[in-house]
Amino acid sequence: MTYISKILFDGMLDKNSYLKSLPAVKHLEKEGEICFSSPVSFFVGENGTGKSTLIEAIAVAYGFNAEGGSKNFSFSTNETHSELYKHLKVSKRGFAKDGFFLRAESLYNVATNIDKMDEEPSFDPKIIEAYGGVSLHNQSHGESFLSIVQNRFFGNGVYILDEPEAALSPMRLLTLMAEINELLKKGSQFIIATHSPILMAFPEAEIFEFSDEGINKVNYKDTEHFKITKMFLDNPEKMLHYLLK
Repeated sequence: MTYISKILFDGMLDKNSYLKSLPAVKHLEKEGEICFSSPVSFFVGENGTGKSTLIEAIAVAYGFNAEGGSKNFSFSTNETHSELYKHLKVSKRGFAKDGFFLRAESLYNVATNIDKMDEEPSFDPKIIEAYGGVSLHNQSHGESFLSIVQNRFFGNGVYILDEPEAALSPMRLLTLMAEINELLKKGSQFIIATHSPILMAFPEAEIFEFSDEGINKVNYKDTEHFKITKMFLDNPEKMLHYLLK
């Protein structure tokens, strides 16, 4: 299911905005839109190409809190998100009953907000019960990340993830892939920014590769991530010889 079918850009950014220097934004200025045709979409590419900036803007334009959480989260630790979301229109198809914006870098802030809300006597049962019943602060980074996916993601939803590999080991990334597969059976959509060649191997996912040339759909084995990782694993000694000589 693709609840988000298209992202439209209005082209009205201020001419002096730093966003105009990002390859992702340059692509939007040229093409005007990004269309999603698969229930699993990956944003991949080098640092600085605008993957996380765009995925954050999509999440906020869809109604999520910039630092993460569901649409019911409204806390703000530090308002550093860009204005790009103001210039995006989300074209929707159908009604998603659930949704979550999960970003590894601000997971601590989400966990803190849940604990603070649960200090209020008005919340019964406690919010943390929907996240596995154990404070996310009492788990490792990776454990708390997976706990949210396994306990809080109900299905029939839109789930936007920013660099989950920052929290998860290779083995836990495989666990995440299995969870994604189960949620797809329940009519869900995932949009994920990642550097992980493991995660982006998910079957039948569409991969948007960000580069200085813009944003292009590519096959898994044509991504730079796959090529470089394979080159290294095939002959690490040779790669290290040239890198460290």
